[in-house]
Order: sequence, then structure tokens, then C-alpha cells
Amino acid sequence: MAFDFATPIERRHPEGGYSSQKWHRYNGEVLPLWVADMDFYSPPAVIEALQARVAHGVYGYGEVPATLTETLCTWSATHYDWTIQPDWQHWLPGVVAALHFATLALTQPGDGVLTVTPIYPPFLAVAERTGRLPQQAMLAAPKRPGEPWQLDISAIEASITPKTRILLWCHPHNPTGRVWGREELAPLVKLVEQHDLWVVSDELHCDLLLNKDAQHRPLAAMFPELAKRTITLWAPSKTFNLAGLSSACAIIPDPEVHQRFAAACKGLLPDVNVLGLVAAEAAYREGEPWRQALLDVLRQHRATLEARVANWPGVYLSAPEATYLAWLDMREAGLGETPYQTLKEQAGVALSDGAAFGYPGFVRLNFGTTCAQLEAALTRMDALLKP
Repeated sequence: MAFDFATPIERRHPEGGYSSQKWHRYNGEVLPLWVADMDFYSPPAVIEALQARVAHGVYGYGEVPATLTETLCTWSATHYDWTIQPDWQHWLPGVVAALHFATLALTQPGDGVLTVTPIYPPFLAVAERTGRLPQQAMLAAPKRPGEPWQLDISAIEASITPKTRILLWCHPHNPTGRVWGREELAPLVKLVEQHDLWVVSDELHCDLLLNKDAQHRPLAAMFPELAKRTITLWAPSKTFNLAGLSSACAIIPDPEVHQRFAAACKGLLPDVNVLGLVAAEAAYREGEPWRQALLDVLRQHRATLEARVANWPGVYLSAPEATYLAWLDMREAGLGETPYQTLKEQAGVALSDGAAFGYPGFVRLNFGTTCAQLEAALTRMDALLKP
């Protein structure tokens, strides 16, 4: 089956009819390659399922159907070689909310919340928003251009104190695109057990591995001894471009931890909306051919970006192993202290500012867009960066 990933879609309706954070934040002269939101039609199976549900005409309170939980169990077994149960699943409107509620459920005010930077910005706000103590360690940056980012186990261990109670983890990693392997994660798991920490593993980009034949292994599946202290977060939002439908799932094998998490959410978080449930089930049940076609497109776009960066002096990229996000080091590009601002003002391209991820001088570029839109943005960047 052929899918259309080439036709640019109008997302800046002249009268604002298609609400889009990505396309409406900046004026019409700026090309947005920032927030993790792709410019592709969602899978036809999802669109058809939504159309059928809308045609029903009644949008009352929904309930997570058994068909959805069973479909996710099948997806996990097929794609991750991890057998999960329906009663491990807690569906909720989003992963960012889940980070906060997991922290509320598993820690006390003043406890330490450990994150490892650079990291998706909401991670860095969880501690303050929940009345906990923010703690940070840093990844090991590439020693030479093009090499991958690495875990710095010594730095992580040095950041752990008697107050540390929870690790907010990202697997695969946003923004570097790293896919963490068992050997490099084993020392981290040892630290988690040694210091009796909880783990929240954000695995939102796990279905977008770019290297051929790569397979995601959830942290709790890779290390079964960790399952009782781990909350795994999944969602169809990034994989199938469904972010605005707000559906995600926390996988919690331990019944007591599951009960604590559910209690923390009660009264503070709405249920998943009925359209989000329909879209999630259709995506996981019928979206695999579309996902495979998407991966081919993203691999091509990654190669295009790598070739372009090679001609930009002072700009360095460690090619992402997963997702449609590229983490660019622009500290030596001659764009001043805030490359993000310079690119927006002088090239008319909006990327994500690395300072929000804990790394000033870097930017995150979203190449999950059409070839024409990516080329237009890169041509603008060429004018500023290419000798």
C-alpha cells in the first residue's frame, strides 16, 4: 500500500481553522522545525476509525475498551518481545502528566528527582512543580564529531544523594536520539537497585528506531528485576502523529505501585477522550504498514540532514538512532550565544532552543516533515551556515 508522505499539508489556515502550536507560534515567514509534531497525514486506518466514531454522533464519557488493552498487549509481544497484561495498563491523556503523577505517587515532598541532561524540557520541571528536589547529571558528550552520546555513570552516581528517590529516564533518548543498549544500561540499573530508586521510563519514541533491523526492548523487559520498581510510559502520539488526541499508557506490573499511581491521578486528571481511545486502538491494530513506510522516509531525511551538516563548519551532529529529531551542536558555528534566535531571525527557521534542554548552544531540529519543506528549511540554513 502506498502512503503519501510527500504532499505538503496546509497547517497554517489563513483564518486559524487548523489549530497548530507548531505552525501558529511563529509568523508566516518562519518555517517551523521545532516541536515533536510531524507534518504527515496520520495512518488511513486511524482516519477511517475516527470518521466512523464521529459519525456516531454521541461523545459521552468513554471507557478504555478491552479491545484496546488487548491490542496493546499484542503490540508489546510482537514488537518488544515483552508479555504484558491488560491490568498493568493505566490509560491517561499524556506522558508529561504521567511523569508528574508518578513522582507524586512514589515520592514525598523534598525527595530528590534525578534527571540526566540534555533532556526533553518537561522532565526538568517535574521536581519544582511537585515540591520535590531537582537533581541533575549530564550525559557524556561525543569526544569527536559524529560519535554517539554516552552515559556517564560516574556523573550519575555522583548526583545521587540520600534524598534521591526517583529517576526520570528517557529510552530511546530525546533529544540525542540514542538507543541505549543492555551493556551500557547495566551499570545504571545497578545504581538504581543499590540506591533503591523508582524509575519512570519514557519510551515515547520506541517505535521509531531508524537503524534497520533494530528492535526496542523496554527497560523493564531488558532487566526483569527492575519491573517492580518501574513505570513504563508509551503512547501512539509520536509514532502515528496523534499528539493532539492526547492518549498515553502507563505500564505498571506491580499491583501496589499501580494502585498508588491511579490514586495520585484521581480527581486531578481527566480520562482519555473517546477519540483518543479510538485512534490509539486503530493505530496499534492496523498502523504497522504505515509505520514501516514512515521509517523509510525518516531514514532518507536523516541522510539528507547528515549530508547538509557536513557542509556547515562548526556544526556537529551525532546521527540519531531513533525518532525524527536531530540534536545539533552549534556552539562553534559563529551564531552567537543563542543559535536558535539567530536562525529564527536571520534564516527564518524555527528550531528548539537547546537551553530549554539544559544545553545552551545546541538546537533540536525536527525532520519529520515533507521532503519539500525540509529542503526549503535546509536551503535557508545553508545561506547562513555554508561558506
